[in-house]
Amino acid sequence: MSEPADDAPVVTAIHVAPGRRLPVRAVDAVEAEAGAGLVGDRYHGSRHRHVTVQSAEQLDEASQRLGAEVPPAGTRRNVTVSSGRIVSTPGARARVGEVLLEVVRVAAPCRILDDEVAPGAAAALHDRAGTVFRVLEGGRIAVGDRYEELPFEPAEAAARAAASRAAASAPPHRRLP
Repeated sequence: MSEPADDAPVVTAIHVAPGRRLPVRAVDAVEAEAGAGLVGDRYHGSRHRHVTVQSAEQLDEASQRLGAEVPPAGTRRNVTVSSGRIVSTPGARARVGEVLLEVVRVAAPCRILDDEVAPGAAAALHDRAGTVFRVLEGGRIAVGDRYEELPFEPAEAAARAAASRAAASAPPHRRLP
């Protein structure tokens, strides 16, 4: 586990779900595989939606807007950190524990939240639902690990995002018999 600075955001919860619409389960740690995602999660093996990260501080804001609790598990995001906004500029990078992540896009709240959490939850989470990342360097993510956004130049992030989109839209490689 990486040692957090006094005010650095840290991982407070980790959730994985084995399939779509199946319940998420809380875990203390998870293995992230480069280019594949979180082992045991429904998106493991997808091209680019490897891990989602949200902020407990932003969940609190959404709870205030909604007038009801928005629990970390209720959003179905994988990793919840203690504070701050989650970087959302495509191509920007962040490190969680041992794992290096790159932003794919903002994680839009799903209307299913209105059924799962409370009516109006999706609207309350607008601009607070976290970020979708792909895993560049794998490793372990554990509760208590530090979340750190890495400095970036906007042009550099844009170039990485364009390369990522091109790779995601390319046909998968096929092995010859």
